[in-house]
Amino acid sequence: KRKQTMKIQKGITSDLSKKVVRIIKDSKLKVQASIQGDAVRVTGAKRDDLQDTMALLKKEVTEAPLGFNNFRD
Repeated sequence: KRKQTMKIQKGITSDLSKKVVRIIKDSKLKVQASIQGDAVRVTGAKRDDLQDTMALLKKEVTEAPLGFNNFRD
């Protein structure tokens, strides 16, 4: 038998959230990013802009797995 201890983290660290916001602002997409506790909220008028932002973050952020939720029209 083997055992492995792993640390589970909910949300993202403040350093990673600042990096995510900086990536979004540097991309010049028409979306707004705000840090809310252990999450980053991104709002935008067009669905395409939000999808482009999601693709950008999936490509740029490799430090932690990202999840996207509450995606509405």
